[in-house]
Amino acid sequence: RHEGHSKSFILLIIPKTLSTTMSNTEKKPLVGVLAIQGAFEEHQACLEASGCRTKQIRTVADMNEEALDGMVLPGGESTAMGLIGTVSSDGSKNVWQALREFIDVDQKPTWGTCAGMILLAERCVGASAVIQDGQALIGGMDILVCRNYFGSQVSSFEMPTPPPPNSEDSRQYPGVFIRAPAILSAGQDVKVLGKVLATPCRQAAVVLQELEQKIAKGETVVQMGVVDALERNNGSIKHRAVIKVDDEEEEKKETNKFEEPVIELPGAADGSNAREVICAVQKNNLLCTAFHPELTNDHRWHQYFASMVKNSMA
Repeated sequence: RHEGHSKSFILLIIPKTLSTTMSNTEKKPLVGVLAIQGAFEEHQACLEASGCRTKQIRTVADMNEEALDGMVLPGGESTAMGLIGTVSSDGSKNVWQALREFIDVDQKPTWGTCAGMILLAERCVGASAVIQDGQALIGGMDILVCRNYFGSQVSSFEMPTPPPPNSEDSRQYPGVFIRAPAILSAGQDVKVLGKVLATPCRQAAVVLQELEQKIAKGETVVQMGVVDALERNNGSIKHRAVIKVDDEEEEKKETNKFEEPVIELPGAADGSNAREVICAVQKNNLLCTAFHPELTNDHRWHQYFASMVKNSMA
């Protein structure tokens, strides 16, 4: 302090470690995880290990408290999730409407796993409720999904699947399939990231047979409900046999083209040849996987989605 002056100066020193921590926290993207059903806490742990902050989302208000940079829709029971998401106590915007805006208007990265993939699909067969009145799909991904393709809970399994794009680790990824759906077809603007070869369960085989008959008639199928897979005759009940009508030898030749092992699960359809189905796709800001990456210790798919989110913020 100089003589004749009353001003004093204080030098504030901020530790380098504190300033660095603050800077890194500010840069971390915030990803919402729909917390209605499913392993949302496991998704949070994987995302946080991949450099993101996370927040559980149950209401529209949760989405608006702080700007989200991305969203994850976990597995669960898609019909129940669809019904819950349409609820609005005061007639205002519901969660599904807010998510549609998040995807279509804001163009924010969104990832659906298993049931979350069904909710993002534009078309679905084997659904237990129609799209408008029950299975309230969010949509946005031009794919045709077969719900419960692999069967019930006892048909859950793990098998090697392709790693996510641009992964430095080229090893196959451990895909965990739990009462899983499968993607039957994808639009031209959808990038296929992974496929598996598997026999559908009995119920799915009947649904697919019905679907193929509709397509053969020239029908455009957007949604198709559950088809009765049982035959009832004089009090006896048995599963309908589903055998493809194509030439048997040609079927064998086509099947033998694949080098991957064919997955035969409990309850698999008798007489149905395994078919190649899609298990992972991407379209611009949307990512879908039929399996559950959050149930493994391998964070490569979460790292890939984190990179999608960070790139969208640049």
